[in-house]
Amino acid sequence: MEVYQIGEEKLQCGDVNQAEFLFNTSSKKTVTIYGAMMKGYIENNQATKAIHLFHKIKDPNYVIFILLFNSCAQLGSDEGLNLTKKVSKTIPKSFYSNVRLLTSILDALVKCNDLRYAQSFFDASIKNGVGMYTVMMNGYNKENNPLKTLNLFYQMKDKNHSIIYLHVIEALSLIGDYKLSQSIIEQIPNDLLNDNQIQTVLIDMWGKSGSIDKVKEIFDKISQPDQYQYASVINAYGLNGMGIQAIDIYRQISLDLIDAITHTCILNACSHSGLVQEARSIFENIQIKTVSIYTTMIDCLSRASLFQEAQNLQEEYERSHPPSLPMYMALLSGARNRMNANLAQQIYDRMNKVFPQSDDSLVSAATLLANVYGSIGDIDKASDIRIQLTKSGAKKKSGLSWTVVDGQVYQFRAHGVNHPRSKEIHAEAEKISAELVEHGHQHDSNRATKLIATIRQCEIIVRDANRIHHFYKNGQCSCNDYF
Repeated sequence: MEVYQIGEEKLQCGDVNQAEFLFNTSSKKTVTIYGAMMKGYIENNQATKAIHLFHKIKDPNYVIFILLFNSCAQLGSDEGLNLTKKVSKTIPKSFYSNVRLLTSILDALVKCNDLRYAQSFFDASIKNGVGMYTVMMNGYNKENNPLKTLNLFYQMKDKNHSIIYLHVIEALSLIGDYKLSQSIIEQIPNDLLNDNQIQTVLIDMWGKSGSIDKVKEIFDKISQPDQYQYASVINAYGLNGMGIQAIDIYRQISLDLIDAITHTCILNACSHSGLVQEARSIFENIQIKTVSIYTTMIDCLSRASLFQEAQNLQEEYERSHPPSLPMYMALLSGARNRMNANLAQQIYDRMNKVFPQSDDSLVSAATLLANVYGSIGDIDKASDIRIQLTKSGAKKKSGLSWTVVDGQVYQFRAHGVNHPRSKEIHAEAEKISAELVEHGHQHDSNRATKLIATIRQCEIIVRDANRIHHFYKNGQCSCNDYF
């Protein structure tokens, strides 16, 4: 048996040291042997070693280049990005007819976070295979830019691939519009609609669109749901404030299909519906509690104003683990929701002592704290915090929102003026704001939206970072003011 075959077997078994020994003692190292070793390094998450090996190869073929770009993608760093750009400009022009090679370059650019360069590379490529479309769609979704994903979908001629629809459905999940989603889902061939992964992401998408009837329709057709489908349907119910229904599903799952993700989803569902006692019971019976499970339980307690119990749980975790930033954010979010400025300030002060000042999440924490002071009418304190943030040079990534009018998707950024009718939009916003003031409203977006629904006699569906809110003409919200 040849040395590279033995080495491959060792690498497949995770025995990198033995494979390295065989490689180093080989007297004749062919390109194939180098390739096998590079592939092994990548599969064992050792991209740096694979890149080091690449530089020793005198005449790499297209497979070696693919392995290099795969290594750069695994790094996902500036180092990987710079190497990808440098090497991609030097490879033989004949290699550019190889779609696999082009896809590997594009994947590295996207995973190294240069989507602009990736877009230009994609546009300049003569051959754009399904794989390249998939890479770009995935990149746009990760960047929270679903409109570009949909635009790519509309450009495609050959759409009959499940992987394409998986990314398109993810984009629709981000937008959350029922009619738009329905118009595209109708294009999916029936054979793909029976695909397990497609069914799972459809449940997620309809849940995020506030369409629970659709969620139930898909889930009821699945004869033997897997763990991902169970988790998706529980999450969908939870997002829409249907915690009791989520618990009913959870009780039906066999133990072998319940994992940390399922536990996190059901605790979230309890949190979104204020089912604290049910969450306590579930939490106590979880054998292996991950940081995510602890964080979700702390979030549930904080939203119910049970701050002492939440902090006790945090301290219990920290007795055997390092501090967790998401846990502090959960506590801070709870303090914001209950407009408890003193507690919010205490949590924020502790975060500044425990975590590095350079951590981007502290910008979000400071913004939350400013919102707390704003919600209780302490505008001066809220302004001071925002001024300090500006002086420090910290930048909070502005959020995006979408709305669909007559089948056309519109994307907005806070205080944006890029839309051609932005003057009219801002004028209407000012008009609505004046109407709210006339009705005695000053703060709190939930109460504001309820009032808008009443004044304008319309139903409004809003999705925030945590759940779906259905606002009705009578001024009620489906969250019952819990969020």
